[in-house]
Amino acid sequence: MLHLFRLLLLLINIDQETVLNWFGIDDSITQKIRQVAESGSDLNFSNMESSSQVSLETFRLIFQGLSFKIQEGLTLSDIEGALFFILFIRFLILAIRYNLKTSFYITCIGLFAGYLWYRHLIDLISMYRGVLLKLPFLNKLGMDAVQMRTLNRYLGRTEFKLGENAHWYNPGQIVFYAFTKGIINIDPETGLRYYIDPISMFLTKLQEPSKSNILPLYYTIYSKTIPKIYYICSKFWNQLSGVAAYAVITRIGKRYCPYLVRWHWTFLLIIGLVEQIFIYFIYRVVYFQTFVLIPQTKIVPETEFLDSSVDPSLLLQINMLNAVIACIVLSHIGLVIFGLFHAVWGQYFYIPFFVENTELHIGPRPKNSVYSGGYTSWQDRDEKEKNFQRVVPKLWYGLFGRGTNRKSQILEIFKQLFKKITQKIRKKFKK
Repeated sequence: MLHLFRLLLLLINIDQETVLNWFGIDDSITQKIRQVAESGSDLNFSNMESSSQVSLETFRLIFQGLSFKIQEGLTLSDIEGALFFILFIRFLILAIRYNLKTSFYITCIGLFAGYLWYRHLIDLISMYRGVLLKLPFLNKLGMDAVQMRTLNRYLGRTEFKLGENAHWYNPGQIVFYAFTKGIINIDPETGLRYYIDPISMFLTKLQEPSKSNILPLYYTIYSKTIPKIYYICSKFWNQLSGVAAYAVITRIGKRYCPYLVRWHWTFLLIIGLVEQIFIYFIYRVVYFQTFVLIPQTKIVPETEFLDSSVDPSLLLQINMLNAVIACIVLSHIGLVIFGLFHAVWGQYFYIPFFVENTELHIGPRPKNSVYSGGYTSWQDRDEKEKNFQRVVPKLWYGLFGRGTNRKSQILEIFKQLFKKITQKIRKKFKK
């Protein structure tokens, strides 16, 4: 889960085994060890070849392994692995183009912008968890959402223990766990807990009778007052943390906040107003389908098959609602993943109405800074084109917002390739 620490360990031996393990793909050596272990025979490492260097065969194995994993279903760990691999490749490219310092800053800006989209993706799959469990390709995302929800409920009812469940996208939990773990010492023999913070250690040195007078107040503050204050502050912070952080970072600290972060953060807040309409629409559709339509279908006892007398129009309504639910959920999650990968790459994208309102808040992209991100072709329009597109909005501004008038675009390349093929076919027919 903590792929960020893998990026910092640049002194490891990068061979085929290392690259495949990054993506969670077994190479030939690992498969041989697993087969020998399952058969119960002894391992003979002298007959095993060392892992080969990175080559075209490595990329072929990566493509095959990822395609097989995608067919099984998309998970959060797959998305995280792809994101941090992109960050690593982008860091290397920018280091060659600029220098290590500039590359590190630009990569961190993309990481922070991607973090905003990733947190939004987690909230989204948590809301759609019941629907995702029914979709073939996204059912593992629904399982991840159910596990996270169960874990949060468990942590809310019992003692706050993170351990291996601490994630990189919850820095507050990691800091709080480190603080509480550092000041509490548990005796392995008796199981008693001792506080080893400076205040507790100072109180142990007090003499009677002042010690007996201060200890009840001390335990009251530690056991009741501080937990209640923390609970109240956490509830208050959960409600206002997003807006407060946005106001402090992008408004008050506008001078120090990169344009890429301000653009993507503002865009997320604006689309959040429209997202609620679709989310609650899905809730209502699922409720109508589950508690109104499905109970009207008669099921034969002990067979779990529909009765032959079921109204075909009822089944048609259920199937149509399934199609509507799948279409909306897939489009919504696809849009968020689309924005997530654009943010990690340090790029922008265009969606009518939303982008205009976003840039009304934060202004146009500064052209003289390498930290401002990629291209925003829609900002370079003349006034005549802007007035025309207010009536008929343009839907596509090329890959990563580069524009559609460049000959180097992929669509233009395919057009030229298609023309060459058709010309060769015509010449053969003429002969």
